[in-house]
Amino acid sequence: MKKIGIITLTGNTNYGNKLQNYALKTAIEKITDMKVETIWLDKKTTIKKRIKGFIKFFIKNKDYRRQQNIKKFNMLLSVKKYKKLDFSNEYSKFVIGSDQVWNYNFTPFDYNLFFSLFSSKEKNISYAASIGVNDIENKYINIFKRGINNINSISVREDKAKEIIKKISGRKDIEVLVDPTMLLTADDWKTLEKKPKNFNEKKYILTYFLGNISDERKCEIKKTADKYNCSVINLMDYNSKYYSCGPREFLWLERNAFLICTDSFHASVFSILFDKPFLVFKREQNGAENMMSRIDTLLSKMKLDSHVFDGKIDEDVLVHNYDNTYKIIEEERKKSFNYLERTLCMKDGD
Repeated sequence: MKKIGIITLTGNTNYGNKLQNYALKTAIEKITDMKVETIWLDKKTTIKKRIKGFIKFFIKNKDYRRQQNIKKFNMLLSVKKYKKLDFSNEYSKFVIGSDQVWNYNFTPFDYNLFFSLFSSKEKNISYAASIGVNDIENKYINIFKRGINNINSISVREDKAKEIIKKISGRKDIEVLVDPTMLLTADDWKTLEKKPKNFNEKKYILTYFLGNISDERKCEIKKTADKYNCSVINLMDYNSKYYSCGPREFLWLERNAFLICTDSFHASVFSILFDKPFLVFKREQNGAENMMSRIDTLLSKMKLDSHVFDGKIDEDVLVHNYDNTYKIIEEERKKSFNYLERTLCMKDGD
């Protein structure tokens, strides 16, 4: 049976990574009759890491439980593990993306894997791949040139990524497509949702910050919560009973929130899909401008630039209408599915 392999970031610490992986797999299955698998390279586990794993297992701390709950989601991704890059003949096509697969600041940056250098160019496409930086450092330029030239059809997630790749490679056939999570509808996602255990909130503001959040911002969120008689669920608060939630619980909490405050790209996406009021908080730490490119592209494309936090949470953000945004999403879905059909349904060598 012909198979398609997805090459994306792995690990068990991030909701968005798992959900975009699931969405891309599901979208490809809708348009092809091929089996779709997510490719993982088995990393060697050192004795030190094994000891740490045993300690976490016996202590059962919240970080361990959180990772285990995220890890459970892997069963939906058809993960296929390999010890080395010797599996090219097992697949008809490789899809690189989405997420920040080309961000060399993530260690280890395995460019042989993330540019599919083990396979012939004709088999390789990228879907909404992200770089996550605003400029490529000189020491990586030749790696990117070689890698980009080994991909038959290229699509990226941000306008900035298109600009960078065009500058490095000279290629003009680069498309900017939406993140895979937007290829599925709100009803599609509802089938995955799971209510968190011991949930007892009546009304809540959901906060999900991957970067730092200042006391001033926390104070503004708390003031809004008090005004509307809400509790605050902070998914990144180690002391919260919701800290250990997995991707399915994350979806449920997003859909049922009164307001979502975040600096996360995927939390913003699901706020839109689930028709929820949300505010994007720009990250304040060094290097944050690199991380905002994908959110800037999202808000600009969806005509939602007003959803950026400017120091105060106004009532206006709670009164929203995404009708025009949903029209844009539908057009972007068509564009993205056309790309996948065109690039994946080609015969080898076309």
